[in-house]
Amino acid sequence: MTQSNRREPGQERHRGAVTFRRQSITSSTADQGLLDSRARADWKTKDAWRALRILSEFVEGFDTLADLPPAVSVFGSARSKPDSPECQLAEALGAALARAGYAVITGGGPGVMEAANRGASEAGGKSVGLGIELPFEQGINDWVDLAIDFRYFFARKTMFVKYAQAFVVLPGGFGTMDELFEALTLVQTGKVTRFPVVLMGAEYWQGLLDWLRDTMAAEGKIGPVDLELICVTDDVAAAVRHIVEAEAAINAEQEAVREEAVARTAADQQAAADESTER
Repeated sequence: MTQSNRREPGQERHRGAVTFRRQSITSSTADQGLLDSRARADWKTKDAWRALRILSEFVEGFDTLADLPPAVSVFGSARSKPDSPECQLAEALGAALARAGYAVITGGGPGVMEAANRGASEAGGKSVGLGIELPFEQGINDWVDLAIDFRYFFARKTMFVKYAQAFVVLPGGFGTMDELFEALTLVQTGKVTRFPVVLMGAEYWQGLLDWLRDTMAAEGKIGPVDLELICVTDDVAAAVRHIVEAEAAINAEQEAVREEAVARTAADQQAAADESTER
């Protein structure tokens, strides 16, 4: 009996709202079609239409997440095993964030992401997964209460930042590093207000932290104050407390700005009234 080349019946891939199974599955992704320079000849007929698809992803994300309570985005490896230290830490973190009133947003996949979603869901919190189309299908884990599948990384990454009050980053690979340094760049350049970035799994991150301090900062590529943008802890309670205190500080600053604006407006109105009386 010859071996069949057909895919297993249960294998499938998702591309936005579309599901592909068996022979319909292709190895290309929407991001590849957009970014691959070898396809430039067809940009006039395809890229303009892609712009509408990209817009639809932003609209879908904004509309779906608009009513989300205060949230924290949690990142980490999809390859971590359920009994690994980082998954155990992520599950405890998800539960603690839920008890503190935060929704938990992850990439929706397995490993650390699934552990954080599980912790949040079992603690009665809102568990969100933002999936992405990949050449290898991960799928949304079973502990996600609200899921969105994206075609484009940049649309998905916008949602991670826009609807979160903080990032917590556990051991992971390239994707985790991408999210970490994007968050740090946004804070450093003032594109977002004080945005807590917490690293958990101190031993895993130590080599990177040493390099940031001893090479990057030592050579003046970043300032000493930039290193203070990162909170490093393996204590779940300390991580949540850091996030809560940062949010309280931002709220206090915003309230002070509002009170100052009200006082300035009242003073201007009084000055105008006094000037009118003198006339």
